[in-house]
Amino acid sequence: MSTQTATTSAFSRKQILVALYAALVAFLAYASIYAYRKPFTVATFEGISYWGISYQSLLIISQGLGYMLSKFWGIKFISELKQLGRWKTSVILIGTAWLCLLLFAIVPAPFGMLCFFVNGFMLGFMWGIVFSYVEGRRATDFIGSVLAVSFIFAGGFTRSIGKWLMLEWDITEQWMPFMTGLVFLIPLIIFLFLLERIPQPDKYDVDERSKRSPMTSEDRKKFLRHFGFGIVAVTITYLFLTIMRDVRDNFMSNIWNELGYANSSSIFAKTETNTSLIILLMISLMVLIRKNIKAFRIVHIAIFSGFLLAGISSALFVTGFLNGAIWMQLVGLGLYMAYIPFNCIFFERLIATFQIGGNVGFLIYIADAFGYLGSISVMLTKEVLKVKLNWSEFYSQAAILFAIIGCMGTIISFFYFNRKYRLQKM
Repeated sequence: MSTQTATTSAFSRKQILVALYAALVAFLAYASIYAYRKPFTVATFEGISYWGISYQSLLIISQGLGYMLSKFWGIKFISELKQLGRWKTSVILIGTAWLCLLLFAIVPAPFGMLCFFVNGFMLGFMWGIVFSYVEGRRATDFIGSVLAVSFIFAGGFTRSIGKWLMLEWDITEQWMPFMTGLVFLIPLIIFLFLLERIPQPDKYDVDERSKRSPMTSEDRKKFLRHFGFGIVAVTITYLFLTIMRDVRDNFMSNIWNELGYANSSSIFAKTETNTSLIILLMISLMVLIRKNIKAFRIVHIAIFSGFLLAGISSALFVTGFLNGAIWMQLVGLGLYMAYIPFNCIFFERLIATFQIGGNVGFLIYIADAFGYLGSISVMLTKEVLKVKLNWSEFYSQAAILFAIIGCMGTIISFFYFNRKYRLQKM
């Protein structure tokens, strides 16, 4: 493994257009995919519970378990993914996930749990597939940031569509997830087709960011032997970050209801769109930093700052110095300042810095697998132990603790990889 070679080649007009095209198509494709995953969480299924656990929580846990298992499977599946046939794989995975939403509308509770388990498993592979179209480019920081903010924007937008279908069209809670998927069906097909039309990385991309290729079992073992401790530190940090992100994402409706916004269908889209635009502006500027090690260091600083903002804003909310609406905006901003770089820049720049043969999917799925394991563990513990939660109170206090842990993990990762880089330069 050698350090990166710098290139002074500026972006040509064609390369800029390719980057803009790839960013837009990836954003819209993944936003459409999100319509098959998250809108059901705006349905509270009031009064329905099994085994002493609310039906809403059971569905969220079931989908989360499927999603988590796909991440563990994806460590192998996504890292070995070949370019040929990706669109077919996508159609099968999303089509099966949508079929599960149809079955959910038909089968009686609590069998909907099985539908959402399979739905989560199928959709868990899609991030790695979509990202494989855009990694390994000099513009990946920009493209990846646009792609990554899609799940902030889409999380709010698709929920708003789901809520709108129930409020304006009298769609039942059982049918709403399937109908939301129907709304996004044609856009999804179009954007999956356009993903296949994204040009391959050019020679300048390969020189600066390294060639991306499927990884064998031996490739994966070799990488972990070389960077094992750093990946463990990063994974632990990401674990707590995912818990913060997932609890907020899954129970956003509950938190907003507690804060007094129960009858607003637009609150999700408004707040998450604002966060999306701010994060997009901040992260996309990373494309201007050509030297990979410098960018890698700055990504650490961004992640640290995100944890810090989430922790401080939560502390101010708990002590009464910040109102609920501003707190939700700031804690979301801080959370995604840390979360988005992991999904679109951190591992991309890690591979480019050390000129590692392989792909980003392998690393993302290691981190994601344990991240979702932590998230599901928290939810199961809460339900099994019958912990009665005020979600806004629980989340604000947990965010303070997790922010402290996240800051510590980020510092450890920063010094570990810097030491590795200096040793490699010797």
